Amino acid sequence: MEYRRLGKTNLTVSRIGFGCWAIGGHGYGRVDDSTSILAVNRAIDLGINFFDTADVYGFGHSEEILGKALGGKRNEVIIATKFGVNWDKNKSTFKDCSPERVVEALEASLRRLKIDCIDLYQIHWHDGVTPIFETMEALLKCKEEGKIKYIGGSNLPFELTKEAMKTGMIDSIQLPYNVINKNWSGEVVHYVSELKLGIIAYQVLARGLLAGKFNENTAFGPQDTRAFDKDFQGSKFIKNLNIVKKMKKIALKYGKTSSQLAIRWVLDNPNVSCALVGALTPIQVVDNYGALGWEIQLDDFESLQNFAQGN
Repeated sequence: MEYRRLGKTNLTVSRIGFGCWAIGGHGYGRVDDSTSILAVNRAIDLGINFFDTADVYGFGHSEEILGKALGGKRNEVIIATKFGVNWDKNKSTFKDCSPERVVEALEASLRRLKIDCIDLYQIHWHDGVTPIFETMEALLKCKEEGKIKYIGGSNLPFELTKEAMKTGMIDSIQLPYNVINKNWSGEVVHYVSELKLGIIAYQVLARGLLAGKFNENTAFGPQDTRAFDKDFQGSKFIKNLNIVKKMKKIALKYGKTSSQLAIRWVLDNPNVSCALVGALTPIQVVDNYGALGWEIQLDDFESLQNFAQGN
């Protein structure tokens, strides 16, 4: 396993982290909890020590399963979770970063994860209403109480992150980053060079698209939110599938899969501390692990960079 310090924290994280959205059982279709638990434990066996979840993943179920899977090892790994997307009794979601929600969400996450302190507690999405300093003040109070070690942001624009840091330290930022998503790539350097944040990349496989398992006839069920994702619809889906075909050809040169190539491309960016990759089975965990221990040649890296730039 490759490891790296996360920003200026004292957390040394595995370069590949375990993304826990899918094991929540909502947004990706039905999952088997016992298999998810096996996947988490296989990840630990391979040296993965960073597990990222959120309270809204499965409306708490992801945190519960992660806590159950980690068992007595929960204090031997780094647990990151998020708040900021609340839900009502009908499971309709809405953004909420109010100070009251910070405390309410944190206490619930601690119970579900069966821990006393969260290593990295992250603002999932800012609600666009609550002044960021109010959210930060609530987080800092929780940190003073020993319930949070470090504070992170997710999907926070650069300027909002700078504004938040006038109140208190944000230690990391989590952003979608992959071969076909360049939305945040221009800001990543600023987060690192100016704010000295650790960068956690998510959607590294573009929600499974870069794993090369789909074709133009693939249909997603009503419980799978990819059915409503623009990357999986119409001409954009066809364009993305063509990119994956090109990636498979490059991956063959290294004896790797397209998913391993996609993960390696993210890891070869020196600004990225950790690449989050989801897994539902131990086999998927092992496949993700195959992204380690090698590098992409410069010409191939540039070809993949061109894909990211839409060429």
